[in-house]
Amino acid sequence: MLTIAGSDSGGGAGIQADLKAFARCGVHGMSAITAITVQNTVEVRSVHPVAGDVVLAQVRAVLADIGVDAVKVGMLGTAEVTLAVARALDELPPGTPVVVDPVMVSESGARLLEPEAQRALIAEILPRATVLTPNLPEARVLAGEPPRSAEREEDEEVEALARAVLALGPRVVVLTGGHRAHPSDLFLDSLGDGSAVSIEGERHPDGAAHGSGCTHSSVLAAQLALGRSPLQAARTARALAGAAVANGLRDIGEGAGPVDVLDLARMRGS
Repeated sequence: MLTIAGSDSGGGAGIQADLKAFARCGVHGMSAITAITVQNTVEVRSVHPVAGDVVLAQVRAVLADIGVDAVKVGMLGTAEVTLAVARALDELPPGTPVVVDPVMVSESGARLLEPEAQRALIAEILPRATVLTPNLPEARVLAGEPPRSAEREEDEEVEALARAVLALGPRVVVLTGGHRAHPSDLFLDSLGDGSAVSIEGERHPDGAAHGSGCTHSSVLAAQLALGRSPLQAARTARALAGAAVANGLRDIGEGAGPVDVLDLARMRGS
């Protein structure tokens, strides 16, 4: 498994979350770092993009020796990096699953995707995605809808939004439920019969959610690498990401604590 994403110095999201999720699924994780973020649980203090040619070189090094069975794409940050990642995806073996988590804003509210990069994401990355995993605010941005302060949506509205995002080119859209009034994921497959599938799950208000989106998309990508169908992979991702939030490390830091996909408390007890 290869993650193409940013580094979180606090260890809660980004490639750190991705590698933990890969390990939880029993797959070997590799990384191509797109940016170095200076952050903790409270704030993102600065973001330092990696040059696009260096991002591409990391992917090529992995492909030349180890190979990949699936790729997860997370934070891209700049248009230069986004275009480099699009080129890297074209160099993957045909049929390699690509899961894209359209990271735009951090848990603490910091903007992680430049406007020009957002346009490049829509034009160059989404058509190359096997599965796209936006949350509700990200889906609204991708579909060109205005942001909303309250997310009291109707199911029909969410399905229409997911279909609008699906029309941008990914094969599958999984609109995650963390920002919805009802916390179910919505699954749409462009190659299916056209019907939407609701993937139910519980909300865990007493958990810790930093890195939940990264964990969800990484588990989904790992399941595709293991040969699961996109719907099977999405169901497993919903279950493991939900458990990671429920087991989240609320005692880590002063801000939003990180998810715990490895169940560290249980491991310490053993």
